[in-house]
Amino acid sequence: MKPYLIFAALALSLTGCGLQPLYSGGGAGVVATTLTQIEVAPIQGKSGWLMSTALSDRLQAGKAPAVYRLEVRLDDRITGLGVRRDNSVARERRTLRARYQLINLVDGAVLLDATAGSDAGIDAVGSEYATIAAENTALERLSGIVADQIVSRVALYVRRTAPTAP
Repeated sequence: MKPYLIFAALALSLTGCGLQPLYSGGGAGVVATTLTQIEVAPIQGKSGWLMSTALSDRLQAGKAPAVYRLEVRLDDRITGLGVRRDNSVARERRTLRARYQLINLVDGAVLLDATAGSDAGIDAVGSEYATIAAENTALERLSGIVADQIVSRVALYVRRTAPTAP
């Protein structure tokens, strides 16, 4: 069987499955416009600043008047895993967890209450500067990953609760 026939058959079989694009309508769609109406509440600490910036960038916060507020509480931990003969740590794990709530500013109702998180392994080398730099890089990367999770879940919530067009 020819490859293009397989792809054509696959495409035809997916048309009736009920899948719909999350961002249907592009930048003018319900999900995209709702995401721009979310303000990100201030988050404490360095990890909070990184997370707030990542969320604001992804949501394009401030493009439209705020209708919703996203409140995020972070738990940022570094745990030593491997120990050398001299009792120094050889490997660390940085874990970033976020509990977030999407709040309607009109009535104060909590629309979404969920968690997101990720972790990264860090080699603790002989140089303290290099280890601190690796910890900071891991935090920056984790902030982006967790922000992506939060925005995806908020977008799914918006898509599920959006009024359907006739």
